Amino acid sequence: MILLSVNVDHVATLRQARRARIPDPVTAAALAELAGARGITVHLREDRRHIQDRDVRLLRETVQGVLNLEMAATQEMVRIALDLKPHLVTLVPEKRQELTTEGGLDAHGLEKSLLPQIRALRDGGLPVSLFVDARPEQVDAAVRLGAMAVELHTGPFCERFGGDREAEELVALQNAAARADAAGLSVRAGHGLDYGNVSGMHEIPEIEEVSIGHSIVARAVLVGMERAVAEMAALLDG
Repeated sequence: MILLSVNVDHVATLRQARRARIPDPVTAAALAELAGARGITVHLREDRRHIQDRDVRLLRETVQGVLNLEMAATQEMVRIALDLKPHLVTLVPEKRQELTTEGGLDAHGLEKSLLPQIRALRDGGLPVSLFVDARPEQVDAAVRLGAMAVELHTGPFCERFGGDREAEELVALQNAAARADAAGLSVRAGHGLDYGNVSGMHEIPEIEEVSIGHSIVARAVLVGMERAVAEMAALLDG
């Protein structure tokens, strides 16, 4: 069984489109957990385009499972994380002009600049995961940096799902997951997963958990959050 963490960022995206009070990502998170989510993921971006500081404070108080805070490796975000004390911090790349995260964090290339931030988080008692591409040098860098987990970027696999290069991308994920597991890292996966391509994650036995947001929120608009989450959880049960 693969566990499910539901990303509620796009519930906040809908709210912020009108600068309104609804829909509330905190309420959505509660419904997701009731429907079988193991935890909740949110990305507090520097530009605050969707999730707000108020949201993460309330989620820390109300989430019953694991609150995974995605964030850039900046001093501001490290300070917020140390104050908030989420159950897990996942460092991700961030560009202001992007619609969504476009690739994995270059842990290998940014190792020297990432080390102080990761050390500060770990000294504060926070476990750290790195969202990285499924490449050996990125997994190895995560180990050197002292991360406890990696979240493998599944975007390339999802983009090629059903096409000629699907098998190639699946092998890359399998190899990266095996490498991370052998090094003692917990293995997670996410980005672009939906109700069709998530079946591929069952081909990677090291994956413990996936983080899924857009496809669940999109389906929830039509059938409700609890049903959308329950359907995805059932697929992950295999």
